[in-house]
This record gives sequence, structure tokens and C-alpha cells, in this order.
Amino acid sequence: MIFSSTLKRSFIMQSQKQVNYLVPFITLVILFFFVGFLTTANGQFQGPLKAAFLKSAGDLKNTFATLISFSWFLAYPLTGGVASSWITKYGYKRTLIQGLLILVIGLGVFWVSSWYTITFPESNVYIGSATIPIGYFIFLLGSFVAGSAATILQVVINPYLTACNIKGTQAVQRLNIGASSNSIGTTVAPFFVTGIVFGGLAMEDVYISQLQFPFICMMLVIGLVTFIMSKLALPDIAGTRAIVGEKLEKSIWSFRHLTLGVVAVFFYVGVEVCIGANINLYTIELENAGRQFSFFGMNSLNLFGINFSIPALMATLYWGGMLIGRLISSSLNKISPNVQLVFTALIATILVLVAIAINEPWLLVGVGLFHSVMWGAIFTLSVNKLGKYTSVASGVFMIGVIGGALLPLFQGIFADMLSGIWRWTWFIVVVGELYILYYGLSGSKVIQSAE
Repeated sequence: MIFSSTLKRSFIMQSQKQVNYLVPFITLVILFFFVGFLTTANGQFQGPLKAAFLKSAGDLKNTFATLISFSWFLAYPLTGGVASSWITKYGYKRTLIQGLLILVIGLGVFWVSSWYTITFPESNVYIGSATIPIGYFIFLLGSFVAGSAATILQVVINPYLTACNIKGTQAVQRLNIGASSNSIGTTVAPFFVTGIVFGGLAMEDVYISQLQFPFICMMLVIGLVTFIMSKLALPDIAGTRAIVGEKLEKSIWSFRHLTLGVVAVFFYVGVEVCIGANINLYTIELENAGRQFSFFGMNSLNLFGINFSIPALMATLYWGGMLIGRLISSSLNKISPNVQLVFTALIATILVLVAIAINEPWLLVGVGLFHSVMWGAIFTLSVNKLGKYTSVASGVFMIGVIGGALLPLFQGIFADMLSGIWRWTWFIVVVGELYILYYGLSGSKVIQSAE
């Protein structure tokens, strides 16, 4: 059986050399845009939904608001393994299509949440002194389903971009090109939520009815993307997944650099989402305390006739910094992922510590520039020399993404414990940055290889 599998793999690898991956590469880079857009749009609903759904949540408003990100990222550890098994059984393309269809379902559940709340306004759950609409919990279910879809898409996209050889590029560079597209989506999303979905309204003026039409539009867009993807060729990549029926001799957890990489991505996604999703809540808290913020002397930004508040602007500039950093790093074909990771983790740690010391959210915005290369560097280092274990490793890697659910939630709980004060909660981010620094310096060294 092992001999047969080896012959089959050898034959596939010989055929693979003649495949041109440029078009599939471009296709998945574009698809990465939608993953980033929807992930960040989901996080940006925290503020508006806190106003629309959680008016009567009392002292638990911050905790319930951060549950939106929690439910999205909870999907990653629960569905990453499923996605890996689908790749082994069905291949990359079919798994990708299935992920897109699940995404359409998740967006449909979002729509149902707003429809239910409008149709049954008295349908509530009472938790202590908090009154929470049933529709809010339906929205959390939609967030989990859509997060499951994003997990499946990333389990396909990450190893594919890493392994599909494009002349003149290295693996981390290709992944950063995809991540740049992802960052365009994350940069556009906050403006989309604030400016398009809610028409630039202040959060306290948002109505739940405004949620319905945008979700229908997004369902149609993703449906069209699914149809187009079904018509495009997406050739398989030899040596990156087990052949059906082939037994993997080693435990995936026996590779130290992968195991520590899962922990590194736990902290990376956690700290990324803490800033991206909670910086608006932090800024609002400071504004309510009488702190004045401006952007080059302006208290808000008017773009195309739409007025954007400073909290939304900060989130957008944070994700925009990640875009700029990824565009820069996508041209770095000489600097190793280790060096990129160590440098960016060190600078990010310093920025967050100074932000805490002077209570200044604008410094947190700057951290986005240095977070930009971390995903690509950590993933590339984690799957280094894993061969046929790569697709399984990609699914396992997604377990770490639960950091995006837990750390922002812990931060929200911490803020509630401090009577809504966010300043000291950013030490959670400092701990995460320090571990990422350790992984770049030592944890990413390959002790055992599959090749």
C-alpha cells in the first residue's frame, strides 16, 4: 500500500511540473479579498449591534458585543479538521465551492436575525438584569456559520498559495500577496459597515431594519463568485495532501515547529482582532469620558458625502496599515520569514506598551503596519518541510485562530470588570506580541521534518 501510494504520488508530481499556476493563483488572491472583507465587516458590527440589539444589556454590553467575534472565530478550531478531510477526499476545488455555499447560508442566517427581531420585537431572553433579543442569538449563529465558511476557504487558500510555484517568488511572498488582497477587504469593510450599511449614522441612531438589504446583496455577490469559481480550473498540487486511503505514519502534533506555530497564530489572530474589533469601543469610551480626538484637525472624515466617525476611521486606518505592510512585504523575496516576524513583533510590542503608558489609541492604529506580515510568516514557518502533511497541517493550524474569539472576549470581560475602562486591557495584546517574538526567534526551528 505504501509502495503503491509512493508510485502514485511520483506520477502526479511529474505531471505537476507542467502545470501553470498563475491563473489559479490570481483567482485565489481575489477570493482572499472576500474572506478579509467579511471577517472584518463581522467585527465592525459590534458597535452598531451594541446600540441596536444590546440597548438593554446593562453592564454586560461589552461582553455581549465581543461575542460576535467569539462566535465567528470559534468556528475555526471546530471546522478546520473537517476542511482538511474534505481536501483529502474531494480535492481543493470542490472543498472551495462547498465553503462558498456555506458562506451564502451564513449570510442568510444574518438576514433571518434582523427579520426575526423586527417581526417579533417582544421575543427576548433575560440574563440577570440584561434583556437580549432572540434575534441577537440568531445573529451569533450566523456569525458561526459564516466563520465556518471562512475557515474552509482559508484551509484551501493558505497551503495552495504557499505551494503553487510561481517563478521568481518564495512561499511567504506569495502568501503575503494573497494577504494584501485580504487586507484590501479588511480596509474597505469598516467604511462599508459605517458608511453604506448605516449611512454614516451615529451608532445610537442605528435601526435593525438597516441590516436586511446589505445581507441580501452580499448573498447574491457570493453566489455569483461561487458560480464563477465552479467554472474555473483549479489544478491540484502534488505532495501537499494525503492520497485517499493513504495512512500518515506520524502524528501531526509530532512536528514541534507546527505545534508552536498553532500557539503563535492563536496569539497573532487574537491580538489582531483585539485591536481591529475593539479599538472603536476603546475610543468611544475615551470620548464619553471627555477625550477629544481628531484626524489632521478634523473631528470626523467626510468621504463621498458620508460622514465617518473617528472610531470607525481608526479601525479603517489600522486595517489599512496592514494592507500597506503586506504590499511592501509581498515584494520582499530576499528577507526570510523569521527575520520579518522577529522585527515586526518587537516593534508592535513597543508600540502597544507606549499606547498603554500614555493612554493613546492612535498608537494602536500604527500596530497594523507591523501585524501585516505575521500571518504569512507564521504559516510559512509552521508548514515548512511538512510535505504530504501540509493540508492536514493547514486544518490543524486553524485551531489557533480561536485566539480571535477568546482574546477579544477576555478583553471585553476585562473592560466590564474595570467599569468600561479599556486602557489596561491592552496588556493582553502585549503578552501575545511577546510570544510571537519568541516563535520567530526560537519556536519556528525545524527539529523534525516530513521530507
